[in-house]
Amino acid sequence: MYCVRNVTEDLYWVGANDHRLHLFENIHPIPRGVSYNAYLLLDEKSVLFDTVDWSACRQLLENIEHLLAGKPLDFLVINHMEPDHGASIEEILIRYPDVKVISTEKSFMLMRQFGFHVDGHECIEVKEGDTQTFGRHTVTFVAAPMVHWPEAMVTFDVTNGVLFSADAFGSFGALDGKLFADEVNFDRDWIDDARRYLTNIVGKYGPHVQLLLKKAAGILDQIRFICPLHGPVWRKDLMYFIDKYDKWSRYEPEEKGVMIAYASMYGNTEAAAQALAAKLCERGMTNVWVYDVSNTHVSQLISESFRLSHIVLASVTYNLGIYPVMHDYLMHMKGLNLQNRTFALVENGSWACKSGDLMQKFIHEEMKNMTVLNERLSLASALNDGKAAELDALADAILESMK
Repeated sequence: MYCVRNVTEDLYWVGANDHRLHLFENIHPIPRGVSYNAYLLLDEKSVLFDTVDWSACRQLLENIEHLLAGKPLDFLVINHMEPDHGASIEEILIRYPDVKVISTEKSFMLMRQFGFHVDGHECIEVKEGDTQTFGRHTVTFVAAPMVHWPEAMVTFDVTNGVLFSADAFGSFGALDGKLFADEVNFDRDWIDDARRYLTNIVGKYGPHVQLLLKKAAGILDQIRFICPLHGPVWRKDLMYFIDKYDKWSRYEPEEKGVMIAYASMYGNTEAAAQALAAKLCERGMTNVWVYDVSNTHVSQLISESFRLSHIVLASVTYNLGIYPVMHDYLMHMKGLNLQNRTFALVENGSWACKSGDLMQKFIHEEMKNMTVLNERLSLASALNDGKAAELDALADAILESMK
């Protein structure tokens, strides 16, 4: 059974929702599922913009067949070749043998690497600034390399102001009928998944996102719809989401607040983290979030690291090193290019307290544009009354650095 929705008068969402997949890219938990978005334009020529993951191919085909009603598919535009969008290309080629395929040089290279038989079809290789007319609609193509694969492009319909944005402006979460961002309470129900999606999938490539945003700025007054490959379509309040992407890709905190990430073996470091959280709240800073790095997925830790301005790392010493899951969190921050944050450190060790020095060394040598506060809470096994002054000093230093 088909399941489609109108985006505009002659443009349709023909994608699918997936609640069966537990790990996006086999790494990131998606408890609310995910959508695979594809779009069909019915002009003088019919045009399919991208496909879907193989698991959703049947739904895509039923949607297309319903709308075409026996007519041929004339064009297939591939903005992004990653398999969650490109895996069904071969099936489209088989079902519609006369379809013309439009994409970038690198995208065609990847199609061949994945074993898609595109050479039996007319392949139209496009580059930045090229245009294509399908009847009433004319589109132009904009290169978007490393957002987040090197072959990516976005397509802008100059006729109706639709931006097919590939992986940009996407989000985790299944649509479940609600196609448009204004049909949900996005700031309440979606923003965390959108941030987690961007920061973990594209976070490393902030400068490339910035380049794409600069290109979009030239046509900002013409963009009426943003149609991403995951998550809701935007037709209202576009600047709300564009501003979020701008902040995330510049590694600028969304909010002034404190994330306390602790690694604790027997609860003593956790107790110190909770004591620090209480001290901050007593002093009026209540935007405080405490996470156990051992049972919080690292994608959530990364998302919160992008959201908040200050990060407290509280780690026990383990085999004379940083506790392994805390080290893994640090490696993810480095890998995703997080910058412009202020860190405070809490260390613990019963006989050789090394974690604080090692975390500070990592931040200074492996990361960019980071500040580590001089004040540090250093524990020998457990927090006690003798450490009250250090605890107060650390809380005061964090608040002072926020001014």
